[in-house]
Amino acid sequence: MALTFDGLAEVAMARDLLRRWWGLELGLTDAKGGGYDRTSHATCESVRGVAGAACAKELSDLAAHFSKSKDRVAVSRNCHAGMSIVAAPVMGLHGVVGLVFATGGHDTDATAMEQGLIKTIGSTADEARALATAAPVVPDADLPKIRDIVTAAAAAVERALPAEIPPTAFSHPFSEMVGDAPAVRDVVKLLAKVVKSEATVLVHGESGTGKELIARAIHYHGSRAKKPFVVQNCSAFNDNLLESALFGHVRGAFTGAVKDQPGLFQVADGGTFFLDEIGDMSAALQVKLLRVLQEGTFTPVGGTKPVKVDVRIIAASHKDLAAMVQHKQFREDLFYRVNVLKITVPPLRERVSDIPRLAAHFVTKHWRGPTPPPRLSQSALARLVAYQWPGNIRELENEMERMLVLAGDATELTASMVSSRLAGMVAAPPKTLRDAIATSEADALVAALGRHLGERDGAAADLGISRSYLDARCAALGLGTGG
Repeated sequence: MALTFDGLAEVAMARDLLRRWWGLELGLTDAKGGGYDRTSHATCESVRGVAGAACAKELSDLAAHFSKSKDRVAVSRNCHAGMSIVAAPVMGLHGVVGLVFATGGHDTDATAMEQGLIKTIGSTADEARALATAAPVVPDADLPKIRDIVTAAAAAVERALPAEIPPTAFSHPFSEMVGDAPAVRDVVKLLAKVVKSEATVLVHGESGTGKELIARAIHYHGSRAKKPFVVQNCSAFNDNLLESALFGHVRGAFTGAVKDQPGLFQVADGGTFFLDEIGDMSAALQVKLLRVLQEGTFTPVGGTKPVKVDVRIIAASHKDLAAMVQHKQFREDLFYRVNVLKITVPPLRERVSDIPRLAAHFVTKHWRGPTPPPRLSQSALARLVAYQWPGNIRELENEMERMLVLAGDATELTASMVSSRLAGMVAAPPKTLRDAIATSEADALVAALGRHLGERDGAAADLGISRSYLDARCAALGLGTGG
C-alpha cells in the first residue's frame, strides 16, 4: 500500500496543498494505526523519539474508531502532545486496511502547547517552546477543508488498491457458471430441476450472455452426459445448407451430393442437440423441426425413408419468440413445443456484482505466463463496473484478454489498460478534488491576469502572492510562462 500511496497523483496534490496552505504533512499507517510508511513531519518526528509520544496512540485510537463506526469521512483529534491529527480510513473488503492522516500543527496557542508538552512527555521548557514555535497553528475554521483533502486522499488510495473478490457461501454443481448474483442463483435453482428431466428447453437471453454455457450445463449434468452434445447456429447458413446440415442428404440429392451424408440430428442421436438462434430458422425448416419434436423422425434431403432419432433439443434465441408468434414470424405450434421449460439468462448489467469475479476468472483463464496472473486494480475495476456491457460476458472476456496483452509482464491491470471504447462509454466520473482545486486556481489566475491586461506583477499583487509563485503556478497549470 505504501507504493500505491506515494505514487498517486491525488496524494501528491493533497500533500502539496497541506504543506503550502497549513504546513502539514500527509502520512499513511497500517490497519491498526501503526507502521508509518512516511515521516509525518519534522516537528512530530522530534516528539516521536520520546517513548509513548508522537501521535501513535491517537492514530491507534482513530483506527479503532473507524473499525467500529465504519465512518469514511475524516475526523480531527488532538494527541496528548498537543498536535492536531486529521485522519480518514482506507477501507478494504474486511474493513479498515490503513489510515491516511495529516499532522504537524496545533490548534491552540503556543503557550498552552508548551505546557501540554512539559506535562505529557516531560519536555524541558526550552524543548517545548522550540517545538510549539515550529509547529504551525491550524485554525478551527480551516479544519473542514483539511478533512476534505484527507478524505479525498484516502479515497484515492482505496480506489488504487488491488481489487478484492468477496468470498461466497453459495455453491452449486454447475462449475461452468461463475457468479452468485441473485439473477444467477435463480438460474441455478431452475437448472437443478431441468437437468433431471428430458423435456425440451428454450434458453432466452441477449447475445453474449452464455446461452450455450447453459445448454452444456444441462447436457453434462443430465442423464445424457456420456452421449454426443451437438451445436448448430441456425443463422449461420442459408436454408438449403442448413437443411442439409440438420437432416443430412442422400446421394444425388443435389449437385455435388456424391454420397449419403448423415445430418447433425443423426450425429446427436442419444444425446443433446443445441439449436442456437432458432428464431432465424425459415418457416419451411420450422415445419421439419416440429416433426422431429413431435414424432422423433425426419427425412434427409432427397430421401424417401424417414429416420428415427432420440435427441433432446435445447433451443436458444436472443429474440422474443412470443412476440414473433404474434407477428406471424414464428410458428405458434413450434413455439409451444420448444417452450416447455424456459430459462432466461440475465444480461451482465443485471449482475454487476459478478463483474469482479468474472474478470478475475477470465484473467486466470487467459494468463499464459510462468508467474501468477496480474491483479486487477480498483481503478480498473471501477471502469469495468461502470460500463453497460452491451456485448455481455463475451465482451468482458475479450476485454480482459486484451488487457492481459497490454499488461505484458506487469503485476497489475490498471485503468489505463482499459480500452478507450469502453472507457468512452462510461458515465463521466465526478470531478476529483485535485481537478476542482486546479480549475478554481486557474480561473483565479486567468481573471487576475485579465484585469491587469497580462501584466504579471500587478496580477500577483492582486492575488496576494509573489511574482515568482504566480509564474510557477501558471506554468504548472499550463497557462504559459511569464513575460
